[in-house]
Amino acid sequence: MTKKSDVKWNKFNLLWALNLFGTAVGAGVLFLPINAGQSGFWPLIIIALIVGPMTYFAHLGLTRFILCSSKKGSNITEVVEEYFGKSAGKLITFLYFLAIFPILLIYGNGITNTVDTFLVHQMAVMPPNRALLSLMLIASLIGVMLLSEKTMLRITEFLVYPLVFILFVLSIYLIPKWNIATITELPTLNQCLSTLWITLPVLVFSFNHSPAISSFTQSQQRQYNHPDTTEKHASHTLKLASTLLLIFVMFFVFSCVLSLTPTELSQAKNQNISILSFLANKFHNPYISYLGPLVAFLAITSSFFGHYLGAKEGLIGLMQKIMPHKHLSHKKLNYLTALFFFLTLWSVTILNPSILGLIESFGGPVIATILFIMPMYAIRKINAMQRYRGHLSNVFITILGLFTISAIIYKLF
Repeated sequence: MTKKSDVKWNKFNLLWALNLFGTAVGAGVLFLPINAGQSGFWPLIIIALIVGPMTYFAHLGLTRFILCSSKKGSNITEVVEEYFGKSAGKLITFLYFLAIFPILLIYGNGITNTVDTFLVHQMAVMPPNRALLSLMLIASLIGVMLLSEKTMLRITEFLVYPLVFILFVLSIYLIPKWNIATITELPTLNQCLSTLWITLPVLVFSFNHSPAISSFTQSQQRQYNHPDTTEKHASHTLKLASTLLLIFVMFFVFSCVLSLTPTELSQAKNQNISILSFLANKFHNPYISYLGPLVAFLAITSSFFGHYLGAKEGLIGLMQKIMPHKHLSHKKLNYLTALFFFLTLWSVTILNPSILGLIESFGGPVIATILFIMPMYAIRKINAMQRYRGHLSNVFITILGLFTISAIIYKLF
């Protein structure tokens, strides 16, 4: 029996909640208001009501999926093989890696572009050598991931606090500019449903921290010995991460949407610029133009760490499945994967290709399937997870997962 004292909040849980928050809040948060607000205020209310439970229950399902493994300390690729067999294990491991790795490439490219643009336009310096700049930035990011888990969590904490603060300050700053008249404009039911369907994929990926869930779950198991205690702490941490995302991200979205008309949001989408760039241009505010690159830098860096954990897990899983008889130490695997990621990220960043967004889109259905559908399917089919059957949240997550996948596939084809 787990005592109440076993589940009191502590710094360890807070650091992981911030890490999960940082993993979710990538540069996509700067485009979320543009996608979510084009039909006005009221569809946002529906989005705000569902996004918190959706984020929490989906990631809790994936966490339980890993915790129910018969072997403590297993990662997601090992648990898939345990539940569904070797062939399914290899396939899902490959797809899992294929879904997360391109996002890592995009972040490596994105942080270089962000710093380069800031130096040229805000600091008025000569354009730096791209190869040298990307070498320094990517080496620094991967260097952090080679440090201890405790150090990585502390660096993420250092990044996330100012990110939360800036998002909050910007949201407050925009309040006097809110156009309350938009609240009286009632969309049709068809417009509400259409907006919700189209926005679901953007919501899922703006709140998605699944690449870090496996490392998070293993870390919880190392910290707490008893399975029930581990699950309770994991659940509390996920709840805090989801609450932080709901409050700070959705407040930012509401504040931006109420400050702009649907026509202006459409203009921002057509111009393919972030919401902060559009706001800076509209209100002629130099501070917002300076804060935009800073928010992007903080968001990309903190999100990079979480996605690196997922991509590394997928790559190690692939290596172990391709070479099952080749036993390498954990330290060697860490350095080998770091070298692979450094070389690929640096090469892609120097080339600066424009097709990365398309590759990322193809990973969308895979992430949505792994996060929403796979844990719910396992609850129905795997005896180890039978205690979670019969919950209404399972139906809720399954329906939202299917809608998300259908919307992504519709947008692709």
